[in-house]
Amino acid sequence: MLRYIMKRFLMMIPVILGITFIIFAIMNFTPGDPAKLILGEEATAEDVAKLRTELGLDDPFLVRFARYVINAVQGDFGTSYRNRQPVFNEIFDRFPTTFKVAFFGILIAVFIGVPIGILSAVKQYSIIDTISTIGAMLLTAMPGFFVGMLLILLFALKLNILPATGISSWKHFVLPSLAVASVTMATFIRMTRSTMLEVIRQDYVRTARAKGASESRIVFRHCLRNALLPIITVIGMNFAHQLGGTVMIEAVFAIPGLGSHMVTAVRQKDTPVVMASIIFVAVVAGLMNLLVDILYTYIDPRVKTQYTKG
Repeated sequence: MLRYIMKRFLMMIPVILGITFIIFAIMNFTPGDPAKLILGEEATAEDVAKLRTELGLDDPFLVRFARYVINAVQGDFGTSYRNRQPVFNEIFDRFPTTFKVAFFGILIAVFIGVPIGILSAVKQYSIIDTISTIGAMLLTAMPGFFVGMLLILLFALKLNILPATGISSWKHFVLPSLAVASVTMATFIRMTRSTMLEVIRQDYVRTARAKGASESRIVFRHCLRNALLPIITVIGMNFAHQLGGTVMIEAVFAIPGLGSHMVTAVRQKDTPVVMASIIFVAVVAGLMNLLVDILYTYIDPRVKTQYTKG
């Protein structure tokens, strides 16, 4: 198992290098001069040329990319063009906020979506199944930022029981987390329902019923455990996606998170901030996928046997 984990870590290296090269190329070839953005439109050509030389922007593309990779390996991801501060200081200041919103959102979606999916599969073609299917379709059709605005209108403006913006207390994370949960809850309901229906039709489930096993034992011991692998995969992928994809949610609720920080950096062509933020999110996403693979071994012994043999 340890060998497999080390192999997965080594496989992440070319992936991170590929992502780094693509983002570096995009930031390099998009219109806009970082030196002019830093100094302003009224800066003279001499000042702009001097700053470009200081920042190393006059060097060839591959030279700058190689220099960036070498510095990044040594832990130096550069300084922001806007405030001349180390980029990772801002990332570590903002990441906990984004992590809380994504984590609580996924947690709510799991504790609501998975049980509804199980109940929908067990009560197939019933009124419960119909209502959950229609609800999942409605949630799929509504973007997260739209749900967020509806939540603000209801709970912040009309009922006045929850704050609409800010992050100063736990109450400020309720509405953003619900908005994030709405995006993923529909996926969890549909995935859980489909995988449970597939497992329920297996021969060993019919055998367990024939032996007189209780329905709750069949559902939670035999069906759910075998249906958890794809569900956990979707949960891990959605959590990794939300870490870098809560831009609109953060904008609606005025949350100073990592997503809004990346959007601001892209607009101002702050290449070090964009590069460090995306690399950070990519590493976290890779670690989440690795964690999902490790969880497989504890849920399904057959998977652990494959890893041991490998």
